Amino acid sequence: METYAQALLYAIPVFMVLLAIEIGYGYFVKDQKHKVMDSVSSISSGFTNIIKDTLGLGVALVTYPYLLKHLAVFQMEATWPVWLIAFIVVDFAGYWNHRLSHKINFFWNQHVIHHSSEEFNLACALRQPISNLIGYFPLLLIPAAVLGVPNGLMAILLPVHLFAQFWYHTQHIGKMGWAEYIIVTPSQHRVHHAINPEYIDKNLGQIFCIWDRCFGTFQEELEDVPPQFGVLKPALTWNPIPINFQHLWRLIRDAWYAKSYWDKFRIWFMPTGWRPDDVKEKYPMAIIEDVYGFTRYETPASTALKVYAVFQMLVTTGFMWFMFYNFSAIGPKGLLLFGFVVFTGVYGYTTLMDRKEYAVYIELFRGVLGLALILFTGDWFGLDSYVPFGSWLVALYFLISLFSGIYFTYFETSAPKRNTWA
Repeated sequence: METYAQALLYAIPVFMVLLAIEIGYGYFVKDQKHKVMDSVSSISSGFTNIIKDTLGLGVALVTYPYLLKHLAVFQMEATWPVWLIAFIVVDFAGYWNHRLSHKINFFWNQHVIHHSSEEFNLACALRQPISNLIGYFPLLLIPAAVLGVPNGLMAILLPVHLFAQFWYHTQHIGKMGWAEYIIVTPSQHRVHHAINPEYIDKNLGQIFCIWDRCFGTFQEELEDVPPQFGVLKPALTWNPIPINFQHLWRLIRDAWYAKSYWDKFRIWFMPTGWRPDDVKEKYPMAIIEDVYGFTRYETPASTALKVYAVFQMLVTTGFMWFMFYNFSAIGPKGLLLFGFVVFTGVYGYTTLMDRKEYAVYIELFRGVLGLALILFTGDWFGLDSYVPFGSWLVALYFLISLFSGIYFTYFETSAPKRNTWA
């Protein structure tokens, strides 16, 4: 986990700089692909995912070191051919993991968050799950374990493989000529995120597109079919935490209402979107049918609320970076508490973005919690060792959050809808 934290220490600033460049470029060419609330929601989803992953919150069915110990036929050194072979094996496993997530009802729950944005930009790349609490991915790495690919190599390669999927979440890059036949490009990934019937469940590759071409899941972006983004059952919230579990809740509810015990069992393993006939008839569920005519999710948001949302996102980014920088010193118990504060913060300010009245209680709770931690420990997880009066700045932040929750709930209760970044 500490290796992953160290990787994120360097990755987070790079991601934020690239996001700023994309936003700036969109503004410069007057073709903005970001909306404040959507992008803040996307980036906040990334916060929850990396907190969950770095703290190891979940149950692994099997680990790669275990497979390596019991299955390795060869003993490989970390030479450059081994790195290349391992990268290809990881990408092949990633393709099948991705395909499972799109094709099986239960597995779709852990991936739907990534598709939930109705925009397509670098921020939506950060919409990653917290609902993947049962880790089975190492099972797909059995070929690497059999070949004897070292665990240390895999520990570095897996985050590199994940981060390498960031860049192609953009609409500002067109088709890339010969590269379209080798790697996943922005054009191909726009197809993947689209809800057009022509594009659904296509282009499942992560780095190399050869798997899609080999296994019949490739689809070129068509000039006469502009991709429309999102999911057919819209999330209708900016809060990434409920988005992570909406599909699971639908499955639980449908399994409960189904009369047939066979349907109660098989619903989890049927193709994504499958529902028992009796449940569909009694409890119909609306889905998007006109992909060019549906209304995208928005909430009333003044300039002040948008500025506040960006402020929360930036402060939380700072919290995350400090956590990874000071990972060892904070310690396991401190990291769990730190993670809880960040989770609560994301839940609070994104609920406020949804204009939910109960958001004020979440903001009050986390404001009081943060101030109490500083009061009783005299510091903010060791921040004062690096920044003089750092804990006082954090205390000021919690006071701002507390009073802002009250202001946006009781004093600014409505605002005009706008479709621009500003």
